Amino acid sequence: MADDEGKILQSVISIAQTLLLQEKDKAPITPALIAEKVGVAAGLVQAGPEHGDAAIAELVRRFSLWIGQDSTLVDVEGHVPWLVASRKKDWRYWQRYQTWLERKMSTTAVDGLDKSTDKILGLLEDPMREGSWDRRGLVVGHVQSGKTGNYSGLVCKAADAGYKIIIVLAGLHNNLRAQTQIRFEEGFLGYETPVSGDSVKPIGVGEIDSDSKILPNCATNRTNTGDFNTKVAQHYSISPEQRPWLFVVKKNKTVLERLLKWIRNHVADATDNATGRRFVSNLPLLLIDDEADHASVDTGEQLFNADGTPDAEHEPKAINSRIRKILHGFAKSAYVGYTATPFANIFIHRRGATTEEGPDLFPQAFIINLAAPSNYVGPARVFGLWSPEGRAGGLPLIRDVLDHTDREGAGGWMPPKHNKEHIPLHEGRDEVPPSLRKAIFSFILACAAREARGQGAQHSSMLVHVTRLNLVQREVHRQVEDVVKRMRQRISRRVDHEVLLAELEALWKDDFEPTCAEIARELPDADGARIPFWDEIAAALPDVLSDIDVRMINGTAKDALDYADQRAKGLKVIAIGGDKLARGLTLEGLCVSYFVRTTKMYDTLMQMGRWFGYRPGYIDLCRLYTTGDLVEWFGHIADASEELREEQLTDT
Repeated sequence: MADDEGKILQSVISIAQTLLLQEKDKAPITPALIAEKVGVAAGLVQAGPEHGDAAIAELVRRFSLWIGQDSTLVDVEGHVPWLVASRKKDWRYWQRYQTWLERKMSTTAVDGLDKSTDKILGLLEDPMREGSWDRRGLVVGHVQSGKTGNYSGLVCKAADAGYKIIIVLAGLHNNLRAQTQIRFEEGFLGYETPVSGDSVKPIGVGEIDSDSKILPNCATNRTNTGDFNTKVAQHYSISPEQRPWLFVVKKNKTVLERLLKWIRNHVADATDNATGRRFVSNLPLLLIDDEADHASVDTGEQLFNADGTPDAEHEPKAINSRIRKILHGFAKSAYVGYTATPFANIFIHRRGATTEEGPDLFPQAFIINLAAPSNYVGPARVFGLWSPEGRAGGLPLIRDVLDHTDREGAGGWMPPKHNKEHIPLHEGRDEVPPSLRKAIFSFILACAAREARGQGAQHSSMLVHVTRLNLVQREVHRQVEDVVKRMRQRISRRVDHEVLLAELEALWKDDFEPTCAEIARELPDADGARIPFWDEIAAALPDVLSDIDVRMINGTAKDALDYADQRAKGLKVIAIGGDKLARGLTLEGLCVSYFVRTTKMYDTLMQMGRWFGYRPGYIDLCRLYTTGDLVEWFGHIADASEELREEQLTDT
């Protein structure tokens, strides 16, 4: 779909949703009422029937959404309740973020986010409260369930309430830091962070309210060298009267040490008489720790004295130490960790502390377990749950991979054990195995089907995760790129294309049509998307193949996929990576995954589960190509996760 076509569709959805919300208290929102309001909206913007059909399908999904209740464990000792309605009436950062979200999400989801972030913020301390205070909490979400959106909303509200310094720890690698920076530019800053000399370009919330009086300051930018820099920071002047400052930084020893020294030398305004430690007395700090179970936890064992007091001379691990020193450098501080795998954080000793670092990162104040919306596709939905009759309830999206190794499992295209010199060969030929070729075909068909459903302007991604070694990834990238290039040439030039088209048609009719029909029966309220005809798929193939980009993801900021830059027409990307791709980085519109890495570590498996998340209007087009062992291990994880959440809900 062309750029202007996508804008027309969004206009129809936006206008119709506004009209429906006006009717919400008068009558139930039914498919018939949705169709009526879409007809009105389509007439106003002169949209065609194809826009109307796509808008109706999207709005039916939005108004079918429901969200459960978050569960919470709270310690109120030392806490003063403060968040009341009167404090929120003049909040502008949240107001524009809320408006921006409502353009692309259901009001139910936005309302759920509003309530959830109110709960979290209210359990922190009032930034206007006098004296010293320290609150630390943990938010547990599902993998790929919108944790970034949640803490973006929390940051907006915290800035509205009066928090002045906001630090976001955004993973260990440049690409995740850059992606998080871009998310905050869209959702909080309202402008692209400029490199020196560049003009400021309004984006995201800045297109809703760009009043220069409220624009937050930012000490980092989206470039490859955009992390915190001491030379640049020396020119910053921070005072309590100024707008809030945002720092999006890696969890890296050197970067955190730089930030710590700058805080002590340029922001601190007071000295502890007993220890000589410099600290900030007048500026409240909010520190958000994304993937809080990773690198933040002190893995060294702290000893305790006979009376139960902690050994004050204990030396924590580097990153844990610097995070704690930053928090300890503020008289007023709040720490919120976000994770999908909370076990390491929960087992931090609640009384751990040192003279230099202050208390450890145990979530003393609260633990909140976020409820997943009804359209979230998690492990239980993908793999099903165990019952006495066997595993049941999983969606028919998994396809077995058996040809990535030879029969003995020690050789072949991608054996479990290989070194950086490994050349991936299938039966001695420099090419991908048939299973990966079929997975690539499935991704192309999924993109074409989304075009036929009016979703062509939305992002579509494929994940290829087969090795942690960069040199081997490079070979896989070359082979995958060769498959796509050959398909593009044959389809676009219509030379020797008949066999290829017949192969794609067989995959569509034998796999996609029956799977789409089965999922429509199993999830009648979750999707409702029509099954395109083969002629529609075939017509979309040349443009789809022309748009597909094959990328390697190795951890640099330039690897941060430019979804924001391709917002108008949608990015179609095949992302090839290893550990740098496994944790935190979001692949928007993920349709197909090819995953054969071998690991049994619980948190590693969970974080590699990039295919969990939201798939509105295309869950039936998604495919997971993986091994039987991985399906079995993930099935156990689905059972354990569901059991843990049920226990937390029971205990709350």
